[in-house]
Amino acid sequence: MKLTLTMMAALAAGTAAAADVTVDLAKETGAINPALHSSGLAPRSYPRAIQNDDEAVKSMNFTYARTHDWALVNSGQRVVDYQYVFPLFDLDAKDPKNYCFEPTDHLLGLARNVGLKIFYRLGTSIEHTGDVHFNAAVPKDFDKVAEIFAGIVRHYNKGWANGKAWDIKYWEIWNEPDGIRNMWCEGDRGKTSDEKQYMADARYMRDKFVRLYVTVLKRLKSEFPDIKVGGPALCWFWEDYFRALLQGCKEAGVAPDFISWHYYGANPDDMIEASKKARRLCDEFGFTKTELIINEYHYLLSWDGIHGNNSTPAMVKRALDGPTGHNNIDSACFTLTALEKFQSSPLDQAYFYGCSHQGNWGYMDQYKQYNKVYYALKLFGSLVRDYTTRCAATSGKSTLTPFAVKSADGRKAAVLVTDYRGFGQTFTAEVKGAEKAKRVKVSVLDHERDLLPTDLAASDVTWEDGVLSFVKRDKNSAAYLVTFEF
Repeated sequence: MKLTLTMMAALAAGTAAAADVTVDLAKETGAINPALHSSGLAPRSYPRAIQNDDEAVKSMNFTYARTHDWALVNSGQRVVDYQYVFPLFDLDAKDPKNYCFEPTDHLLGLARNVGLKIFYRLGTSIEHTGDVHFNAAVPKDFDKVAEIFAGIVRHYNKGWANGKAWDIKYWEIWNEPDGIRNMWCEGDRGKTSDEKQYMADARYMRDKFVRLYVTVLKRLKSEFPDIKVGGPALCWFWEDYFRALLQGCKEAGVAPDFISWHYYGANPDDMIEASKKARRLCDEFGFTKTELIINEYHYLLSWDGIHGNNSTPAMVKRALDGPTGHNNIDSACFTLTALEKFQSSPLDQAYFYGCSHQGNWGYMDQYKQYNKVYYALKLFGSLVRDYTTRCAATSGKSTLTPFAVKSADGRKAAVLVTDYRGFGQTFTAEVKGAEKAKRVKVSVLDHERDLLPTDLAASDVTWEDGVLSFVKRDKNSAAYLVTFEF
């Protein structure tokens, strides 16, 4: 790409003045936390005769796989969800003959075979059945549910019922119980259009869920003190709901090992602020060791065109096409920005959502072509795999997010700079500590390119006197990974 006179002048001015980004590879800021790069994505059981997706999943190098919604993307398979593992609720939950573990054993085994650790969501997948609910209905006996959940833990960690010794550490109680229309359902609760009545229903359903949560938490920790039990994966960081939940735990004399929630939106900083609030809230209740987990997040401008039967073809096109599309370059750079920021946040784990392999929540489109988000996840997965230590990296522009890392032996370093909706076309990064690099390479993820590594001479990046100068091909979001070998 040829630089215009305007671009060259802008780069020269930026180099002479303070750089937009400053990196110091000699200043270590902490270890990389691999658990912050996790997802619901894992190999599936049902299409393996047609397509083996092991290598695609492995290439993204996630640490944990969360099992929520796996029953929905393994068509016809009775897996994970408690009503499938223990299909006849009125039977004895202490009798191993009353469980059906084999399909879930197989599915979890596929995940483990590609190197994924299991984060097991106890409960059920989301149920969009309208006025009638079967699986997501409030259980009629909370003590019985706790006993069923104990049987599942016992099978996978203690070998019970011809089981495993997999030492699955994280066990989550339910998913989105604040979704009283599709995840924690009872009669006509939440179906009203009256806002005041809806909030009354929501508080009633919340208080009911707190009772289940405390019951299960106490039951599981009594038999399995070494596992981590928590949840409940709220739809968003709803502070009042969490207050009621933590108060219920405190009154019962039991501490959650983690709390969890979700985020669907377009501002990565919202997730960071929520994590800070969560840390303060848990500490306020005396739960200073309670971990913080955002276990579903995805770029989202609007649910129109993504979810729901009322989405018109025009809405679908607007939601999916172009740079701002659901899994396109803005989405990819949102994801990278989030992953970068997570590493210095109070969060302990984070899960990209993801669980299907094609479509709106997958890494491929309907033609089985990788989307931009796939390349973002693959890029960050390579950093988690190849590097161990974070280094100081700051930005003078709110749209630019830098992330600097180096290997354990100090022979390699990398600088990732993500421009999420910056709209400008030039910026610079001063990199201290890389002056003696023997080789510098660049990989670009933008509206046109998908991470093909190139030498500097063939890229839109220059490296001179300790300063990287970047020239974007257009005004869309873009990410640049620069690697140094010493």
